[in-house]
Order: sequence, then C-alpha cells, then structure tokens
Amino acid sequence: MSFANMLLAMSVYILIPSLPIWLLETEKFSQVEVGFSMGAFAVGLYLLGPFCSWLVQRFRRNRICIYSIAAMIGSISILYYVQGLHSDFVEFWVILMQRVLFGATFGLAQMVLSSTLIIDTSESDKRTEANHSAAWFSRFSMSLGPMVGFVMFYYQNFDAVLLTSVFCASCAIILILTVNFPFRTPSETVHVFSFDRFFLSGSMPLYLNLILVGVSVGMLMSLGLSDRFYGVIMVGFFLALLAQRFVFRDAELKSEVITGLILLFAALLLIYTRPLPVVWYIAPVLLGLSIGIVCSRFLLFFVKLSRHCKRGTSQSTYFLGWETGIALGIGAGYMFFMNDDKGLLITSMVLVAASLLMYHYYTHQWFMLNKNR
Repeated sequence: MSFANMLLAMSVYILIPSLPIWLLETEKFSQVEVGFSMGAFAVGLYLLGPFCSWLVQRFRRNRICIYSIAAMIGSISILYYVQGLHSDFVEFWVILMQRVLFGATFGLAQMVLSSTLIIDTSESDKRTEANHSAAWFSRFSMSLGPMVGFVMFYYQNFDAVLLTSVFCASCAIILILTVNFPFRTPSETVHVFSFDRFFLSGSMPLYLNLILVGVSVGMLMSLGLSDRFYGVIMVGFFLALLAQRFVFRDAELKSEVITGLILLFAALLLIYTRPLPVVWYIAPVLLGLSIGIVCSRFLLFFVKLSRHCKRGTSQSTYFLGWETGIALGIGAGYMFFMNDDKGLLITSMVLVAASLLMYHYYTHQWFMLNKNR
C-alpha cells in the first residue's frame, strides 16, 4: 500500500517539470494561462472530497480508489490526445478542465487510500506508524517523480512523460488489487455530503500554516530545476529520517518545525546569493531535509488534533494542505515570476519567514491547547 501511495503521487509529480514547458512552447500558452492551468489542480482536489465518506460507505472502498485512479489515467489520456494533434493548438479551457479533473480524481484516490485503505490494513496500535510510513513513501515521489519526468522529457518526448505517468498509476492499481479488503456493512446514517474523511474541522491554523510552507516549495519547483537537483533531494529525505530518529527524538516539540523552516530558508538563500555549482548540491539536500522534518511533524500534529474516529480525516486534511500549497506555488511561480528568478526566491523566502513566525508565535501554542492526544 505504501508503494501504491508513492506511485500514485509519482504519476502527478512526473508532469511538473514538462507540462508547463509543453504548454508554453508547443501549445503557445501565455505565462498567465500556464499559471492558471497549474494552479487549477488545487481546485480539483476539493471537488470530490465531501463525497468521500459516502462513497466508501456505500461501495467497496478499494474499488472507489481503483476507479478514481482509472479516471486519473483517463484524464492523462486527454493530454495524450491533444499532443497528437500536432497541427492544432488546444483551447485554454480544455487544459484548465483537464487539470481540474486530474486534481479531483487524484484527490479522491489519495483520500481513500490514505484515510481508509492504509488505516484498514493496519493493526489499531500501529496506525500512526502506518500513516507515517505511507506519508514518507508519498514524499519520496517529490524527488523521484520530477526526476523521472525530466529525464523522459529531455531524452524522449512529452508522449513518453504521459505514458510513464499512466504506467505509475496503473502499477498503483495492480498493487491495490493484491490486497484483500473484507466487505463492510455500510452505515445507514452516512450523509452524501460531509466533512468526514475530507476536512478536519478546527484545524484551520495548522492547515494554513502548512499551505504557506507548500507554496514556498511549489514556487521553487517552478524554476525549472534539473533532474540532478531533484535526485539530490532524496539525500535530504534520508537525512531527515536519520534526524528524526537520532536528533529530534528527545528534543523540544517546537524545535523540529522551527529547525526545518530555518533549513528551508537557508536553501532558498543559498540559491539566491551563491549561484555556484556546489550550491546545486547543498541546496537540494537542505530542501529535502527541511521538507522531511517539517511535513512529518505537521502530519503527526494533524493526527493528534483528531479524535480516534477522525484519524482518516486528519490524513486527508494534511494531504489537502500540502498539495494545495504545492499546486498554488507552482501556478504562482509561472504566472508572476516566469522571467524573474530573483523575485521568486525573495517571495518564497518571505513566505517561509511568515510561516516560521506564524508557527512560533501562534500555531504551536494553539496546537498545544487544542490537541486531543
């Protein structure tokens, strides 16, 4: 299930380096249209979430996930079809709707997978560890997905990128099919529209704080980074795993997020002030280390905010906050800063500083007063 989670996220992140370039160079979109197209993904994430609880109660929950991933593959095929129309330029609204549909199907698939399937396959006393492990596998896709997408685009073509995305999503379906999920009698009181398994009420400060971090990272991802940069991020992820095990095991609770945000600010500052070859090795390590530390702690905060019966809802809320920030950051990067790398980096650093101040002076104290565990 963790590998399915990673492959599902990879099918989305594979498109990040190449889709904007294809829209700009092949389809002749303006930078505003590209920004809207990339940001529209965030809108789609929320469209089917309110129906998630009803769907998994009324139908087989693993089938809902599989059908959602199949719909993702269908939405990717729209791009494949458009790519085949070499003599025609696609209308802006077609790509906009495709991105919304892609976000909606991915959002539903990810919510069902993380808030229901992974939890249901774990023992009750191991569910926090299961959530933590599955989230890490999904996090790895931030490095592996763009790296694979970049290589396929520049050494093959955009068709190869789309086919690789379809392959990853198809492998996720196969892995889910290998797991047996026993039938559950549906609840008769479930509402068609609800926030259960969708959004954790009362988590808004933590949710907004996470979005700020995600936007700053998403803006950096819109810079057109190299495959090597994305690959080295994985080194930072592994260092974050070690840091959680040995450095922050007995540290003060607040120190983990603050340290991670300082490292993120340092990575951005290095890229801004020191355009040297060595920086393109140091900065991605710091970036991966910071993302790993901050996101892991925020995930556990969401879990601790929820009651036991709302664990799945906390997973979905964390997912929405992070993916919304990434999508909005990428969209803003192309819309406002496509030819202004310095302005983008300054804005991203400002957002990281704002996130740090918000967490230090408000969010952490709010969390300590409102946590349930």
